[in-house]
Parts: sequence; C-alpha cells; structure tokens
Amino acid sequence: MNVASEYLQLQRQSADELVRQHAPLVRRIAYHLMGRLPPSVDVADLIQAGMIGLLEAARNFTTGRNASFETFAGIRIRGAMLDELRRTDWTPRSVHRKVREMAEVVRQIEIETGADAEDAEVMRRLGMGPEEYHQALADAASARLLSLSVPDDAEGGAALDVADADSLGPQDNVERDGMREALIESIGSLPEREQLVMSLYYEEEMNLKEIGAVLGVTESRVCQIHGQAIVRLRARMTGWREHA
Repeated sequence: MNVASEYLQLQRQSADELVRQHAPLVRRIAYHLMGRLPPSVDVADLIQAGMIGLLEAARNFTTGRNASFETFAGIRIRGAMLDELRRTDWTPRSVHRKVREMAEVVRQIEIETGADAEDAEVMRRLGMGPEEYHQALADAASARLLSLSVPDDAEGGAALDVADADSLGPQDNVERDGMREALIESIGSLPEREQLVMSLYYEEEMNLKEIGAVLGVTESRVCQIHGQAIVRLRARMTGWREHA
C-alpha cells in the first residue's frame, strides 16, 4: 500500500469513528426539532437526513477549524434536516397562498395607516370570520419554520435559519447579511408580545407549550401570536425583497 492509499484509509477510519461517536447527537437534534414541528413530520426521516449530514461533516472536518467537531457537525446535521424538510414540504400550497394573501393585506393596511395592522381590519378585508382567521394564523405558524427570504411566487422557502457560510460566495454573503439586518429591524418593529414570542421560539428555542407557560396563555394562543408575527414579518420584508 502506497503512502497516499494509507493516508486515505486513515482518513476513512477517522471519519467512521467520528460518526460512531456522534450518532447520538443526530437523535438529540432530531427530537429537539420535532418539538417545534407538526406531528405529520416523521422523526425517522430527520434522523436519516441528519446521519448523512454527520457523515459529510466527518469527511470534511479539519482540526485547524476554530470550532470543535461537535459544533461543526451540529450545524451540518441541522442543515441536512432543514434541507429534508424543505424537500418534503408537508404544507399544502393553499396554505402558502393564504399566508401570502394575508401578508399583502397587512402590508397594504400598514402603508395606508402607518401603524400595526389590526386583526379586525385584516379579517374585514380578507372576508374572514374569527375562526377562519385564527386557523389561518395557526397554519401560517406551522408552515415550516418561517418562510421570508423567497420570491413571492415560490411555494416553499427558507426558514429563519442561516446557511452555512462555507457554502456561500461573496455575493451570497452580502445578500444574506442584508436580509439578516432587514429581518432584525423588522422583528424589532413588531408589537411587544409578538417580539417576545419570536425571541423565545427562535433564540431560546422554546416550544409553544413552554412559551404559553411563560406568557400565561394557552398553546393555541401562542400559535396564533406566532402566526401573526410571521405574517407581519413577511409583509414588512416584502419591501426589502423588492429593493434588494
């Protein structure tokens, strides 16, 4: 066996060992995500995608990186699971269309009034009753994690996640950073309770039940507030997409 072959064999052995050692990390991330996803999502699919992400991380990791392997692998595993969720989007197209319609109405109201769109006016313009409206908000909250950075004619979209910087080119990084700044500004302009729900859900990674306990409201009410924030953010991010 020549030197090159020995080196490749050692690399494979090292990668296999990393995969064996960190396989439990895949399950941990998968079940953590499941706490924030609809029951229709199969955890086995997430674990399978996550194992592929772990294998890729093991093959691509170098000891010169600033981050530990577990940190590096966690990013890749989570990214692989999110990619699988995007690929097998469980959300009906009608839900995506309804979210876009609601966001457009919110955008129009806020342009006209210069203030946060009120539920009663949104319902009036959409011709919805309270029950249908609250169901639409719940659907908006469960339509993936959050779709903001995609064209209005897209049926799916990216979540409130940040792509792995190693896979982005200079222009991609500029656009990503611009979107992040616009998103941070838009979140900061949300009504206080919507800001709090977004912070607890995306930054603290609490599930809806946990957030409900913090706010003293039901899980379904948290879902509605989450949906309101999503629709409002989509409406306010429209301007960024148009001028980006």
